[in-house]
Amino acid sequence: MQVRGLGLSPITRRRLHAFRGNRRGWWSFWIFLVLFIVSLFAEFIANDKPVLVSYDGRYYVPVLQFVPETEYGGFFETEAEYKDPEVQSLIREKGWMIWPLVEYSYDTQVLDLGQPAPTPPDSTHWLGTDDQARDVFARTLYGFRISVLFGLAFVGISSVIGITAGLSQGFFGGWYDLLGQRFIEIWTSLPTLYLLIILASIVTPTFWWLLLIMVAFGWTALVGLVRAETLRARNLDFVKASRALGVSNLVIMARHILPNAMVATLTYLPFVLSGAVVSLASLDFLGFGLPPGSPSLGELLKQGKENLQAPWLGITAFVTVGAMLTLLVFIGEAVRDAFDPRKIQE
Repeated sequence: MQVRGLGLSPITRRRLHAFRGNRRGWWSFWIFLVLFIVSLFAEFIANDKPVLVSYDGRYYVPVLQFVPETEYGGFFETEAEYKDPEVQSLIREKGWMIWPLVEYSYDTQVLDLGQPAPTPPDSTHWLGTDDQARDVFARTLYGFRISVLFGLAFVGISSVIGITAGLSQGFFGGWYDLLGQRFIEIWTSLPTLYLLIILASIVTPTFWWLLLIMVAFGWTALVGLVRAETLRARNLDFVKASRALGVSNLVIMARHILPNAMVATLTYLPFVLSGAVVSLASLDFLGFGLPPGSPSLGELLKQGKENLQAPWLGITAFVTVGAMLTLLVFIGEAVRDAFDPRKIQE
């Protein structure tokens, strides 16, 4: 099957055809995309605040805005506690409210459990609760979103740095390339995981701080690949012709060499993304990741290890992480096929 009528070049259509030809990767891409889009709307799916409130002719969206209790006829200027029966009674006197599919957020502590936490799955808590009486489904949903966003941010930032370094090393060569390679060899020989643990134990971990630390040690992943492609492409005839015509080095690298280097680089990105997800989960599992209380798949794995009497915790975390990594690997295989010259045939 071919994609036509979209203004795509013949080579792009052949690549899309090869990508779709890998049925496992094609369906993995769509499954992962749907799961990610759903997770982006986690606040509307799992939350301890209503999605929409109608009161006295006015409409409020509590999941997105701060609404004090006084707006509903209460006495406090603080945000309304929608789980409070008195607040619910005030709202129902002059309006109505629509709750999310799951009436618990990732940090909501369930106070009406019939037994000590963690509790097994039931009709209210589909995946049970953890040892702090929080809904596991809500934490898994939010944790999936954080993991994917962290991985995408890591891939984006580290790719820009790594591609720039590899492109400049391969193009200019000489002492610049030699010194750059020696620096990368020293930098990559450092015990990354231990340094991450040490740095994470010194400072208060946050999403952006962890991302900065990870990028500092992970940007070298693409340097060798881009450098090798650049070394090959810089001696091609069209590059030599551009130089003879007086085209600047920056234009040659950006317009002529980079597109050729990106072909091989794109096939590697899904695996870099899966590596970033695993690294974040590993740090959270060891207790050096996101701040305590954050929705984290690694923290859920840790709870599963510490609460063997509650197997649903470990099973949920294992299935979620395993499914995510499996989908990413299958997508990576499909992308690899899409850029394989032997498979992009009409």
